[in-house]
Amino acid sequence: MDDEITPDEVYDLLESDADVRIVDIRTPASFERGRIPNSENVPFDELPARIEEFEDDEHVVTVCPHGKSSIQAARLIGSYEGAADARVESMAGGLEAWAESYELEAGDGSAEANESDAPF
Repeated sequence: MDDEITPDEVYDLLESDADVRIVDIRTPASFERGRIPNSENVPFDELPARIEEFEDDEHVVTVCPHGKSSIQAARLIGSYEGAADARVESMAGGLEAWAESYELEAGDGSAEANESDAPF
């Protein structure tokens, strides 16, 4: 993991169409309820099995509700040999901090509605 990145910096990356992957590590149901635009869902419990998906990425930002679990996710991605050259960051303050300044995008409701709000 390289460092933490602020929500404002993530917003600027998205606005500039930078080559960045925003990876939300919450459950699919939580992701569907609200997420950063153009983010993708890779639940934390699936991350080890899907780590090869990050091979050759240049910049990855991990996101969770409060910015704590995403640090662990960023460390895991950053430790993967195939992502050795990538800039891997965790968004400070998580979605809670994002929502203070920016809108969350809602999904299409296709995830199971009975899943817990817990990130894991």
